[in-house]
Amino acid sequence: MTTPASATAPPKGRPTGEIPLGQDLPMATQAAVPFVEIETLRVKQFIPAAKEALSSLIAEQGQTKLIRPVFNWAGRNSLFPLHWGLACCAIEFAAGFGARWDAERFGVVPRSSPRQCDLMIVNGTVTWKVAHKLITLYEQMPEPKWVIAMGNCATGGGPFRTAYSVVPGVDKLVPVDVYIAGCPPRPEAMLDGILRLEQLIRERKE
Repeated sequence: MTTPASATAPPKGRPTGEIPLGQDLPMATQAAVPFVEIETLRVKQFIPAAKEALSSLIAEQGQTKLIRPVFNWAGRNSLFPLHWGLACCAIEFAAGFGARWDAERFGVVPRSSPRQCDLMIVNGTVTWKVAHKLITLYEQMPEPKWVIAMGNCATGGGPFRTAYSVVPGVDKLVPVDVYIAGCPPRPEAMLDGILRLEQLIRERKE
């Protein structure tokens, strides 16, 4: 039995081997997006977003990896304590800056003006009569600033803690970062407290 020629012949109007684009590939009949529009979209949206993300990443990494460590390094190596004294611990404070202990080799230089200081070493008994002066000096110091309570009297009132006129610890008035025990503590103890404060400054995050 032979097959009719009409069944095997290709349909008229279509070349042999051509794929019907209208049915098999529907996207081929749609208009393509011009390259110029794609580039315009990329310039307007994707590039600014990428720049902003990269800038924020660089700023965050620079703050934590470069800027903050440099500030901490400069701060801990140039401490300016307030040049003042309250009681017998002030003698040890003064001796710590003499030729024998030489606290200035650690970058610790006393200043007389609280507006140029970033460290207050409370070196003696704090009475309620002088408390408001101490708070005024602390508030006049610029940020960042730190406080060291030197000796038992500044730490908790010492042997006079039950007296009506004595503040039972300078931390009742201002925040304290380092406490130094002793009555009075020697200059070496004061230097050890300063080195501990420098370690706190090294680890500071903000």
